[in-house]
Order: sequence, then C-alpha cells, then structure tokens
Amino acid sequence: MPTYTKDEAVIATLSPEQYRVTQQNGTERPGTGEYLDNKEPGIYVDIVSGEPLFASSDKYESGCGWPSFTKPVEPAHVAELRDTTHGMIRTEVRSKHGDSHLGHVFPDGPRDRGGLRYCINSASLRFVPRDRMEAEGYGAYLDQVEG
Repeated sequence: MPTYTKDEAVIATLSPEQYRVTQQNGTERPGTGEYLDNKEPGIYVDIVSGEPLFASSDKYESGCGWPSFTKPVEPAHVAELRDTTHGMIRTEVRSKHGDSHLGHVFPDGPRDRGGLRYCINSASLRFVPRDRMEAEGYGAYLDQVEG
C-alpha cells in the first residue's frame, strides 16, 4: 500500500495559484480551472501528496464553474470539516494525508448518484489519464474509471 504525505519538496514547486488554493484555503475563479471541461478517462489525485481522490467516471457537469464529482474514489483519503468562513456554513473537503484544501461538498448533487456534489478546485488536483494509471501506481483504481 502506498504512503501519501504532505511533501514540502512538492509544495515548493507549486504555482502561486496552486499554493494559494491548497495551502492557504483559496478558491479558483469559477470557470477558470484546468480540469473543468476535462472529459478524458482517468483519476484525479492530490497535487501535493498524490493520494487518489476522484475518478473521471464520477465527474459530472454541475454548472457551478468548478469540476464536480459525486463521490471520492477512496473515501478514506478525503476529510470533511465544518467551514463557517464568509458568513456561511459549509463542509470543506481536504485531502487526508496531504492536508490540501480541495473545495467543498454540497447536498445538491444528482439524486440518482447519491445526492452529493464535491465542488473541487482544479489547482488542487493532478490528472492521471487512464492509460498512465498502472505505470503511476494507480492500477488498483482502473475498475472505477470508464474504459
């Protein structure tokens, strides 16, 4: 089983936007994220730790301006925390081992797929295409990604 950790060497290589989002709890401007319109099959991992977070098969177009997913690929890698900033009560989503801010989860997702919408910043993710998953150590998740 791979070990995922908050890697300071990786953090030092993040772009200013990736650092602001993952390390300072920032949010991308809606409609600007690299993976918003990505339709390729694969897996989305934490840009800092590499821990697997979301599969392309669980991604959907929510219209919110950020990549949206119905569930995590590995629930143990996603921490949900109460967030009362900006005068709202929301549920923040962070990577468990990398402690990267990912986004928020809301109860307004597709009812037929569990009813959740994980609204995630592209800047917190790295996409691994399906044909690279085995080589990069994510072969165990191939069954969760469309062929």
